[in-house]
Amino acid sequence: MAFTTICSQSLQAFILLTVPSLSSETLSSALTILTAMITPAVLISACGTLILSTSVRLGRVVDRVRALSEKLEEFAHGHDDVELIQERREILFKQLDHLTTRARWLQRSLSVFYFALGMFVATSVSIGIVAVSGGRYQWIPVVIGLLGALLLFYGCVPLLFEARLALITIKIEMDFTWKLGQRFAPERVLEERQKKKEQRRYRREETGKRRKEVDGEIIAAQENVE
Repeated sequence: MAFTTICSQSLQAFILLTVPSLSSETLSSALTILTAMITPAVLISACGTLILSTSVRLGRVVDRVRALSEKLEEFAHGHDDVELIQERREILFKQLDHLTTRARWLQRSLSVFYFALGMFVATSVSIGIVAVSGGRYQWIPVVIGLLGALLLFYGCVPLLFEARLALITIKIEMDFTWKLGQRFAPERVLEERQKKKEQRRYRREETGKRRKEVDGEIIAAQENVE
């Protein structure tokens, strides 16, 4: 709203400086039309932000695929003396599969966002055309704007699936790193981690027992009341 107000005031100042002989009614009408045409700029800005962030994510996926492809070529030509070589190859294949799917989701979202951006620009143009034509076909800008908003919503849906795949990929890397760390980590560190696991398991068991006891007491109290 503030952006629209600022633009309206700037347009009013520009028109008064360039064409000072305009009447107040003509000036008011022109400012109303131009202000209405500026209104979709908020959605255009949102579309541009989503396009920029999605393009950055797609570029990172492409860079990651290239890096993994180089590693896969290295492991394909030997390197059998590397620790956990078979597991490394399996992880590379899984990551490439997930990255390929992520790239498809991002490409789909990017295409939809470009369509939505075009719809919002068309909305701005159609507002001016409808105003100049005497107010006929006023439903056209509304329909185009709604289509743009629906496309914007639809483009956000694949990003949810892409974010989930990104989390799965990170989890695969973390699991392998932990498995590799167990082979080289000092025994003291492994023993401490094992103790912490046992302590957490014991706490969960104790909490479960307490809940069962409390539930039993509540059931017994209800039966006594009845």
